[in-house]
Amino acid sequence: MDEAHVSAHEPVAGRYRLLDVLARETNRLWWYAEDLTTGRPRLMARTELPDAGADTARRVAARVVRTSEIMRLLCPGRVATVVDAVVEAGALWTVTDRIEGTPLGELLDREGPLHPVRAARLGLEILDVLQSAHDEGITHGELSPGQVFVRDSGPVLVAGFGLAGATPAPRLTAPSYASPEQARDERVGPAADLWALGALLYTMVEGRPPFRDRGRPDATLRAVDRLPLRTPLRTGPLTRAVQGLLRKDSRDRLNRTVLRDALTRALDADCEADRRPAPAPRPRGACAAVRHTAPAPGRLLLVAGTALAVVTVVAGVLAATHRLPGASTAAAPSRTTATAAPPPGRTGDGAPGGATSPAPTRSPALPAGYRPYTAPEGFSVALPDGWRRLTTARAADHAYRVTFGAGRSPAGGASPTLAVTYSERVGPDPVAVWRDQVEPELARLPGYRRVGAVRALTYRTHRAADLEWLAGSGPARTHTLGRGFLLGGGRGFSLRYTAPATAWGDSAGTVALRTFLRTFREPGH
Repeated sequence: MDEAHVSAHEPVAGRYRLLDVLARETNRLWWYAEDLTTGRPRLMARTELPDAGADTARRVAARVVRTSEIMRLLCPGRVATVVDAVVEAGALWTVTDRIEGTPLGELLDREGPLHPVRAARLGLEILDVLQSAHDEGITHGELSPGQVFVRDSGPVLVAGFGLAGATPAPRLTAPSYASPEQARDERVGPAADLWALGALLYTMVEGRPPFRDRGRPDATLRAVDRLPLRTPLRTGPLTRAVQGLLRKDSRDRLNRTVLRDALTRALDADCEADRRPAPAPRPRGACAAVRHTAPAPGRLLLVAGTALAVVTVVAGVLAATHRLPGASTAAAPSRTTATAAPPPGRTGDGAPGGATSPAPTRSPALPAGYRPYTAPEGFSVALPDGWRRLTTARAADHAYRVTFGAGRSPAGGASPTLAVTYSERVGPDPVAVWRDQVEPELARLPGYRRVGAVRALTYRTHRAADLEWLAGSGPARTHTLGRGFLLGGGRGFSLRYTAPATAWGDSAGTVALRTFLRTFREPGH
């Protein structure tokens, strides 16, 4: 990225204001941005265009938009829809709606290598998109960890279609994931994408690409073409798939049918393992659900038409039989401590000097204005500057609820809050907990109205469900989204983020929602 451009914060094309860097890889930089014309949140990717003249640049931009539209129709909700593409200072800027998901590269940096079964599931989701493209004669050609977004709800989303072959360069970005035929600057087709998928699977489980980046694209491409594959050590049930995809000769690589069978067998093996006795077995039928059905994209996807680019998610309840104070009129005996105004020199969590407890150093990168926080109860989450622990409620069975916020509100209005609830008596179905046990109590609130259906999803491998609702009236009307998820053994957490209904959807909320859900970690993680 041009440093002068960044320091000046000049809008790209006079329209898009850059806010924060999301992810980066060789020759590509992802930015959070805002469309100054419409006020909508955007995601922008800056891709270098080496030696591209004005005519070539215009063709590249048009091709990216056209190919993106084709893929949107082929795979609705599975590809990043490009709403604009502009060329400025020798770089292509592709503009998409904001994506509530984590680039695979960032996820691996944060969590380390993935379990082979999780990698297999992600691989099947990517394969679905590639198969739709290949059946229409479209080759991605630029697949890499920066082009795959892992979402809390729904299958992965793939970006970057339309770049391959748009310039004389064999590969514009992430040369470590180029196929050998790309490295030799030969004509590429679907086999190049299957190689890249093999490289992604390798990276997911090994924690590093099969061919490292050597600093210069030409040197990296030579290594891809000439060096032998580093033997994978952690691929387990994925070994055949990975080695079969990463064959130098494209004619020897696994085809899609064989690959799909291999990935599915990896999931089947996991199901077999789940039948063995275990301290906290997976709920019955979960493997089949993961293997054969992809959860529908939830309302947390910040894409076109979504109302959840929010500063408002409200504290979700997963207390099944013993609700915490405020969740039921028949709460179990409890002790409630209000800490909205802690004594001088101490905060509500007991940290000295008005500072919150530091979170582990491995916390993911945070947007400006957020800081890591670790609670005495053991969970951690990133909070906006100025937020503190407001109240703590505890029940006799180890359940608790902690509420965070700034403690300030406009006259007659509400102030955003985040509530974290823990229970050890949670039912086995998070959807049923919301629908049958929590919502009947919420329905007693003045002005209560549910928004949409209770939505089942997977949250960082946990079974989870979202409930969204409105309550109150006038300036005090609030909009809440609660996410509850199961840990096994009757234990569960919920997160509720609540804010004024009038603020639901503003740009600050986009950052707040994504940051809370991305950074929350239960004790021990």
